[in-house]
Amino acid sequence: METIWIAGMGRFGLRALRQLSEQQKERKFVLIDQVREKLEPGKGANCTLEQADGVDFLEHNLRPGDEPDWIIPALPLHLAAEWCLRRLGPKRFRREPSLPPDMDLLLPNPMRGSSGDIYVSHASFRCPDNCCEPADICTVTRIPRKQNMFDLLEQLCVPSFESLMIRSHQLAAGVGGYRGKQLFLLLRQAETAKGDLLISTACRCHGVMTGMINQSVIRN
Repeated sequence: METIWIAGMGRFGLRALRQLSEQQKERKFVLIDQVREKLEPGKGANCTLEQADGVDFLEHNLRPGDEPDWIIPALPLHLAAEWCLRRLGPKRFRREPSLPPDMDLLLPNPMRGSSGDIYVSHASFRCPDNCCEPADICTVTRIPRKQNMFDLLEQLCVPSFESLMIRSHQLAAGVGGYRGKQLFLLLRQAETAKGDLLISTACRCHGVMTGMINQSVIRN
């Protein structure tokens, strides 16, 4: 039976649960949120409720060879990057809170978060919740998409940084997630990195990017 972890049970997490449970009955869900009340709508035979911080839960429960089929990140943070930072530890990598300002010129509609993450989107408007993410065209503007966001961010060239990507796959309209195995692949790539990192999670249209400074690099 397919197992799906949903990290964060606010508006987006609840919508993911409803759509994915209606889409296919034979699924198990692990719902993760620090607020108990937010977990209440998920009470049911096929749901396990975990009152916990999402990053903490992944750090202590995500194990190689026993990963969930899908992880839905529905938290107001970059879950993949935060998990990597935890697993690698501060002696190996630290967050870069101020990525180079000229990076914004390379990105579509960039918006910088309070922690230094950069959020990007091909859309300059709020996308409809029921977008089916077609392969080549925007459902709102009907204009062909020039490049998938996951390709754009993975190929991004920024001096001293290496770009690593987790692609978010659409599981239902407006609901994206990635395989648990993808996180361990990302971790292995980060462990062998020779320089600083740009870690991104992106679907075809939207993405988030986090800078990580390699503490083992000797700098002039």
